[in-house]
Amino acid sequence: MIKLENIVKEYVLSKDNSIVALNNVSLEIEEGEFVAIVGKSGSGKSTLLNIMSCLDKEIKGKYILDGIDISKKKSKELAKIRNKYFGFIFQNFNLLQKLTAYENIEIPLIYKRVPRRNRKKLIEEYAKKVGIDQRLKHKPNELSGGQQQRVAIARALVTNPKIIMADEPTGALDEATGIQIMNLLEELNKEGKTVLLITHDMDLAKRAKRKIVISDGKIISDTKVGEK
Repeated sequence: MIKLENIVKEYVLSKDNSIVALNNVSLEIEEGEFVAIVGKSGSGKSTLLNIMSCLDKEIKGKYILDGIDISKKKSKELAKIRNKYFGFIFQNFNLLQKLTAYENIEIPLIYKRVPRRNRKKLIEEYAKKVGIDQRLKHKPNELSGGQQQRVAIARALVTNPKIIMADEPTGALDEATGIQIMNLLEELNKEGKTVLLITHDMDLAKRAKRKIVISDGKIISDTKVGEK
């Protein structure tokens, strides 16, 4: 589903100064995998996430997503691809504070121009799926951190994307709530979703089926979890 070939991402700071964030990275991820991409701050893992999720195509190398050559797509086309293929879960939830949980979940459906009569059914379905259906009228400041993350997950799922991009999804949560969120990601994977988990936490990475370690812009290991 995801195929990266010799990807190089360089940030030019000045005429004589640049930073190579990714250095000749090649990677394949199959549909239905649960992959943890692990690395310290500044390792390149967030840059890799941005490239895989079509947020950054200013790269050297080749990126094929489900048979689509991303390098040949323009910004409007990339926005449509993101809306079709990806659901995003972030560490800090990224909920709009003035909107209710219902309205936050509704946002990607509005972008996708889903008719209003169909949106209510989808929102209620996915809110129930993640256990937030009793809190849909509440705004983010009326919800716990775990509840806010569940709203964010429902928002990520409501358009039925093929790939879940989870960027440090438990980083702002207590340990018990973090475990619940990881359990939910595992369930989504069992249902057939491809899950890409970006984390610096090796213990969380053990919950995935495959672990990729990145350091200084290079992949230094790629193993099935449980393998030596």
